[in-house]
Amino acid sequence: MIRVLVVDDSVFMRTVLIDILKKDPSIEIVGTAEDGIKALKKIEELSPDVITLDIQMPNMDGIEMLEHMHSCENPPKILMLSTLTSKDAELTKKAFDLGADDFMLKPRNLGKIRGIESELITKIKHLVTIPSVQKKAKVGNIAAENLVLIGSSAGGPPMLDSIISSLKPEINAAIVITQHMPAGFTASLAQRLNRITPLEVKETENGDILKKGMVFVSKGGFHSIISATLDDSGKIGGKITLSKSPPVHAVRPAVDKTFSSAAKVYGNRIVAAILSGMGSDGGEGMAAIKSAGGRTLVVREEDCLVYGMARSALERNCVDKVLPLKSIPRDLMRSVSEAK
Repeated sequence: MIRVLVVDDSVFMRTVLIDILKKDPSIEIVGTAEDGIKALKKIEELSPDVITLDIQMPNMDGIEMLEHMHSCENPPKILMLSTLTSKDAELTKKAFDLGADDFMLKPRNLGKIRGIESELITKIKHLVTIPSVQKKAKVGNIAAENLVLIGSSAGGPPMLDSIISSLKPEINAAIVITQHMPAGFTASLAQRLNRITPLEVKETENGDILKKGMVFVSKGGFHSIISATLDDSGKIGGKITLSKSPPVHAVRPAVDKTFSSAAKVYGNRIVAAILSGMGSDGGEGMAAIKSAGGRTLVVREEDCLVYGMARSALERNCVDKVLPLKSIPRDLMRSVSEAK
């Protein structure tokens, strides 16, 4: 059983979270708290495995609570619940610096809160099954000859945990993830992924060179465009250009922008995957990759929270494989090793 303590100043939110988590037989709600002071006492009394932690609370907020948790002998895993505001984005990044393990976006419209049910349960389970990785593979200045592209939206973050944590340090490619997420939160996503993989993970910056063995998370509020560059030996590689051009499919970053631009640079040296996500973003870009000779795959529908993005690619007849989530890391590694 996974022992969970729910910490939130809202009675409504605590009630909803408890109702959601009780549906899973492997999760036990051991208690609740409405502020950080009471939560610290409950941690000592109840020894939970995981805490769902609100950021803004009276008396002691989530950030102050994290600052006091360094004295805990057996600290629980921390899942931050953050609303879609720029202030919360900054506080979420600070929470990671203080030791938070993961975060979730909490809808500002409380009527939609039950829409996070699947992601919440999955994230809690991941927190106790995916260990943090302390030792990092050394990243040299080797420009990536191959490129792995991953596109996702609603339901994507838990899938990214599973895939990125399973990739091996010797992967012969750079990896670029484009996850639909508001500005400010992609930095926290990159920090989160960086803790669970031996690969180095960072949020994209303008001018980033795509290096072998590095994972890049497309910066929220910008499109991550892949453009060509030459390394010291004269080989053509790729770099990131951040663009504030208009949103595509009402999102920025857009998967189509990253995929389509990469197809022009890497061509048949791309392996692209589309995970769970709402809407049609990614279908056009995946078609461009397929036309350029790259390899394409999507996750099977039963593993997805929403199947819009993957279906968009399937409808364009540009998908080489439909795979279960657990098979994707192995297939990515194999496909990159076979790329020419």
